[in-house]
Amino acid sequence: MINREEIIKPENLVYKKPELMNNVPMHYCPGCSHGVVHKLVAEVIEEMGMEEKTVGVCPVGCAVFAYRYLDIDWQEAAHGRAPAVATAIKRVWPDRLVFTYQGDGDLACIGTAETIHALNRGENITIIFINNAIYGMTGGQMAPTTLMGQKTSTCPYGRQADLHGYPLKITELAAQLEGTCYVTRQSVESVAAIRSAKRAIRKAFEASMEGKGSSLVEIVSTCNSGWKLSPVQANQWMKENMFKFYPKGDLKDTLKNSL
Repeated sequence: MINREEIIKPENLVYKKPELMNNVPMHYCPGCSHGVVHKLVAEVIEEMGMEEKTVGVCPVGCAVFAYRYLDIDWQEAAHGRAPAVATAIKRVWPDRLVFTYQGDGDLACIGTAETIHALNRGENITIIFINNAIYGMTGGQMAPTTLMGQKTSTCPYGRQADLHGYPLKITELAAQLEGTCYVTRQSVESVAAIRSAKRAIRKAFEASMEGKGSSLVEIVSTCNSGWKLSPVQANQWMKENMFKFYPKGDLKDTLKNSL
């Protein structure tokens, strides 16, 4: 007979769910990257000991219900306005860890101005940017980050430059701004990638608490429902297509000699 008390002794513990993650069913589709990123954010906050001093801001889109899953203070924002709301929170409460959690449609389309100007001002916040190249919640429409030739419900024959314009590399734009201290592009499709993404989130959070300026952490993600692929196929498609146009790695790091 298995002795459960023996199994759950601290020295035998391999993994446990972060304490900050609420025990509720997730609304995300099976295979979605959001759940993994939520877990990483929760782990980093716990490891930093900032459970009681963190404020997350989430706007409209698949991330709108982030407050259900992480037991921290949250503020909802109008579509695209999360960086502006986060700016106000951080200025009023400079001792708080403040971050936004936004999708590509929210951040790179309706929220382009708020995103660019908050980063350019060097607000001491972190923007977590989930880029799955499609509008996942509202039916799979073309997003600013949709790849050339990629089919969506609003470009069923594939994105065309003369008709739809080019995909927007918002992270590359952020790296050119004076106010940003750390800009990186990560993913969460493998154990190695997950570990790298977690380190990036931790680095960005620490920089914001030390008043180093703005950080943007892009997570190149999948939307198997919007892409009409299985989770396994979506990960493979992302590797073969997304990473070519959105290469992973640090785009700007002014913290190497300061942290």
